Amino acid sequence: MQSMDHEGWRRPPVTPTNMYSTSGQVDSTDVVFLDSIQFTTAVGTDCWGRPKAQPVLASVYLLLQPSFLDVCGASDDVKDSVHYGHLAKAVTAHVGERERKGLHYAGVYALIQDVTTAAFGLAGESAVAVRVVIDLPKQILLASGFTTEVTTPRLLVDAPSLGEGSTNDGISAPPDRPAPISAVVRVKDLDLPVLIGVNPPERLARQRVITNITFYERFTSTTIDPPTSTEPHLGEVDYPSVIQHLCEYIDTTTYLTLEKLVRELCCACLRDTPTLVHAVTVRCEKPSAIGSARVSGVEMTRQRNAE
Repeated sequence: MQSMDHEGWRRPPVTPTNMYSTSGQVDSTDVVFLDSIQFTTAVGTDCWGRPKAQPVLASVYLLLQPSFLDVCGASDDVKDSVHYGHLAKAVTAHVGERERKGLHYAGVYALIQDVTTAAFGLAGESAVAVRVVIDLPKQILLASGFTTEVTTPRLLVDAPSLGEGSTNDGISAPPDRPAPISAVVRVKDLDLPVLIGVNPPERLARQRVITNITFYERFTSTTIDPPTSTEPHLGEVDYPSVIQHLCEYIDTTTYLTLEKLVRELCCACLRDTPTLVHAVTVRCEKPSAIGSARVSGVEMTRQRNAE
């Protein structure tokens, strides 16, 4: 079950699958996590298309073996757990080493893979999966956040590697590199003035419409090759360009209903992205429409095959 923050943004779950079964049973889960590790590094290009460093927030979730934390819960000894302090140091040290060498990440998946590799290296066999969420808050103009979330099961850690003990950028790496099978990309709070509404005053002036978009990516055998710092992930989507096109489209619309706007945006998102994106969720909110409500809005999820 996904929770909502105070702004109505859908938070990603901390487990790779739904915790709740149809019978109402709740599965046991053990997770050690770090939320929003802050650092600055070059990931692709910034919002102006420059290969410069930008702020990064990295969240890491170690999804552990069932009841793994019971030992530490009984002994009260951190040595019986996975030390999240060591996890923070492992992640920042790996990224920092790349920065000291003057290297940059060609895309967000290369950064996610480095963080995932560091997390599996620390957790060992105790982790059944690692979930990494990278937020580039200044990546998309007019939006408040841009996140990419990838959960990598341990069974995929043995995917073919780039080479024994080294990537092609001079940074040491374990011979086995984790490979994801899917990703969720979110554009948060795209704030644009839109001419929309059925009431006469709404036809006279633009009003704020806040749009949140979630893209669901699914990798295949041709897109699962591990990325490197110098080569972007095969088929990696240019989301800044996609969002720019959507903003230009929204600026031309004069729809009466949010339902029409949201449906057209779903179609446009699927049309402007490769088949790697198999589904999209679009949520549009009008803060000014109902005086007694914080916002009113419409949300739709559409599959590519049902576009």
